[in-house]
Amino acid sequence: MPTLTVAVLALNEARCIARCLRSAAFADQLLVVDGGSTDDTVEIARCLGAQVYCYPDWQGFAVQRNRLIAHASGDYIFFLDADETMSPAFAAELRAIVASGDRAVFSIRWRLVAFGRELRRFRADTRVERLFRRDQLREYVGVVHEQAVLREPGVPRRLMRERLLHEARPSVRISLEKLRQYALLGAAKRADGSAQGGVLRGLAAGGWMFARMYVWRGGFLCGGAGFLYCWFLALEAFFRYAALYYDRDALTSEVAR
Repeated sequence: MPTLTVAVLALNEARCIARCLRSAAFADQLLVVDGGSTDDTVEIARCLGAQVYCYPDWQGFAVQRNRLIAHASGDYIFFLDADETMSPAFAAELRAIVASGDRAVFSIRWRLVAFGRELRRFRADTRVERLFRRDQLREYVGVVHEQAVLREPGVPRRLMRERLLHEARPSVRISLEKLRQYALLGAAKRADGSAQGGVLRGLAAGGWMFARMYVWRGGFLCGGAGFLYCWFLALEAFFRYAALYYDRDALTSEVAR
């Protein structure tokens, strides 16, 4: 039977890492690459049977994911974030795919949780590639929202039916920390090209993001938690372009939480 590695990136995830790893306990290899946690993340992960490798020299998400690939031993590798949880139905679907030996790349969609509430009426249609045959996967590239580079062109793409539970915004404090990280990483990514920043560009990007998420995606149907979720995404878009203009010469991809 083909084997499965569930691979997790972690940094100060003591709040949620146990729930994440327990949901993936069926994997043949449970693998964690830690970015230098100062809380109990590493100890919790090891107690739950995960193989843990610590790399405190933060060089970006792509480098950390490539380290996961280097330590993976399964025929398939599924990338699970520390703030995500597999439901029993999702786990069953994942196991069935692995058992089938399908050589496709599989994407997931989320059930979003923000500020303690599941945003049940929010249309979370974003698709993210997460399941690969390990022998197809060469590396990850990119500063933020990193992309997989495959050894085999033209690999079929499929979508998993069940959704992955994603605690995207557990608190305002953590959301503010993510705002800083992702805004600066997004600015650094755009600084390598010809993208222009500035306040007006940021207002346009933030306004469009808020309208798209709050109105068209249904954030207004999800109460205060829905508003906050959409507002933080809009702020991230605004500060991305503000930083691109005012901090362009100092931007770096080495931005950790």
